Amino acid sequence: VRLVQSGGGLVQAGGSLTLACSASGSTLPRHAVGWFRQVPEKEREGVSCIMATDGSTYYKDTVKGRFTISRDNAKNTVYLQMNNLKPEDTAVYYCAAAKGVTSGDGCYAGAALGFWGQGTQVTVSS
Repeated sequence: VRLVQSGGGLVQAGGSLTLACSASGSTLPRHAVGWFRQVPEKEREGVSCIMATDGSTYYKDTVKGRFTISRDNAKNTVYLQMNNLKPEDTAVYYCAAAKGVTSGDGCYAGAALGFWGQGTQVTVSS
């Protein structure tokens, strides 16, 4: 499976961006897909995750109500809509996808064991 990310860029605080994670070589609806972010000298953190089994979604507390993860099965793509962005959202964002994730508690960990996108920079200016 090859994951290709698009979106990202520079936006002012309060603005919006949409990240896309598209797959080739496999059917993404069968995968749990997680969005992660990382800033220099800090550990990577899970931002949002969507299960393949029942479509359950999960969010990091600090992005709840601002970020929305969704799938477009026809386009084999998962999106992360990010609204009301804050400077602390600045990071390189990655998507990851894996099959066989059966527990919501394991969505992030399970997705992280699968295939990864190339990463995309999101910069939020104050």
